[in-house]
Amino acid sequence: MPSLASARYGKDNVRVYKVHRDQETGVQSVTEMTVCALLEGQIETSYTEADNSVVVATDSIKNTIYIKAKEHPVNPPELYASILGQHFLDKYAHISVANIKVIVHRWTRMTVDGAPHPHSFYRDGEEKRIVEATVRRDGITLKSGISDLTVLKSTGSAFHGFVRDEYTSLGETWDRILSTDVDCSWTWNKFDSLAAVQEGVERFDKAWESARQITMKTFALDESASVQNTMYKMSEQILEAAPEVAVVGYSLPNKHYFEIDLSWHKGLENTGKNAEVYAPQSGPNGLIKCEVARS
Repeated sequence: MPSLASARYGKDNVRVYKVHRDQETGVQSVTEMTVCALLEGQIETSYTEADNSVVVATDSIKNTIYIKAKEHPVNPPELYASILGQHFLDKYAHISVANIKVIVHRWTRMTVDGAPHPHSFYRDGEEKRIVEATVRRDGITLKSGISDLTVLKSTGSAFHGFVRDEYTSLGETWDRILSTDVDCSWTWNKFDSLAAVQEGVERFDKAWESARQITMKTFALDESASVQNTMYKMSEQILEAAPEVAVVGYSLPNKHYFEIDLSWHKGLENTGKNAEVYAPQSGPNGLIKCEVARS
């Protein structure tokens, strides 16, 4: 006989924009987010018996996302996600888990005539700040991250000494272009309550800034023997910089740039040390992942 193994529901792709206006300085700050809120609990009968009496309408969930953004700070997103999730548990006794995901879209303040403009911004890339909060009655689990941070270096990367057999056509290289879309995450030690999240809330921005800086600095300076080794070095440093983080993860696609042999055209040299013109590849691509935890 079939039974409901698991269930969650809610509202996805809720777009939220909030402006903070400093009345003393006239400076405005903006935050744009995409929010998903999915609820779990004693909701089985809504699936098995068409009993809607246990359903908090997804439209109500959407409204709550907006109201809590008005009533509370949305920065750092770890705090907002925790407040939002805790509300659903406090408000509805039959809800036992709130799964909140917040995607923060990047807006960078303009500099005009050498000075930061008080209310004008531009989007300087598709990089996003990500937070996933799982709020239960026994505590809050938070996973923070960075995604879609596209980076490239034109030298300082090698790949050789790998397995060679009858399936291998890739040549070894001691100098190559390295490019990737950074997907980095760090999972915090469990928080006992919303109050524990709120206490020392500055930890979240500090960790995000450290992870971003470590990722870019290590990417730029490391004489990379492989994507695997470089991402491990990044993870080690993030664990050192953020003592309350338990696990760091990376997912890095290897975005290939291939040399183009132009020797057929008047002997034009464009390979090896003479390579200047490359063909960026959209796929297939390597995909390298890891998680590094404290021992």
